[in-house]
Amino acid sequence: MVVQVESLYEEVHTMCADYIVELSSKTCGQEGESQAEIQPDFFVRTCEKDIERERKESEETRKEEGLPPYTFDDSYLETLAVYRQIATAAVNRGRLLMHGSCLAIRPTSEATETSENTQQNEYEAVIFTAKSGTGKSTHVRLWRKLFGQRAIIVNDDKPLLQVGESGVWAYGTPWDGKHHLSTNMRARLKAICILTRANENTIRQIPPREAVQTLLNQIYRPDDPMMMLKTLELIDLIGQNVSFYILGCNMDDEAAVVSANGMGFDI
Repeated sequence: MVVQVESLYEEVHTMCADYIVELSSKTCGQEGESQAEIQPDFFVRTCEKDIERERKESEETRKEEGLPPYTFDDSYLETLAVYRQIATAAVNRGRLLMHGSCLAIRPTSEATETSENTQQNEYEAVIFTAKSGTGKSTHVRLWRKLFGQRAIIVNDDKPLLQVGESGVWAYGTPWDGKHHLSTNMRARLKAICILTRANENTIRQIPPREAVQTLLNQIYRPDDPMMMLKTLELIDLIGQNVSFYILGCNMDDEAAVVSANGMGFDI
């Protein structure tokens, strides 16, 4: 999607620097063919009311998680307001925002350099999701250590999922967590793994119905009832195209081996 953003502050544009396209540029076409200008799929505009909503949402979230009050800058809160509008508009385009750390793995251990074609067609992705503080980013680091240059972080916090009858694709976005780890790419989503803490590393595949509550908690839910109905339809499609797992793990290197083997990734 191409989104045109009109904001009160500059921070959101700085944050999105690696994803910016110029509307005056031309799309690639075959020699002799006409080339159309890139046009935005939709517009996002923010105002003070949007920022105030994010402030209240952040205060409530921190209170629920037992965290001390914190005053966020308006410019940062505006970045959240922008993503909320994008996530809402994206639902009608078959896309969902999911909270989780998304990692893509190249199925073979051949060339380590990636091309656009390799990124889009050969990588398989997994999303690790859980309550904040469970260790998603830590587990992803163990996978990166295990797979080396075959592994690439799509988004460490809030990837967008493109959902269709033929499968689910995970996309990188600039909203990528406190460590700002993401890649402007897409990869076919192979699995969603729910993390839990445990002394020993175990993994089991679960049916979609067992993962529904977690998905509802971790996927952005629009306020509008019709948009929420569309969201539920897309969640059902995810269940038809993606495998689900529950992983009980510690922080040892073995955790990555157990989870990778359990989900069918070639180590």
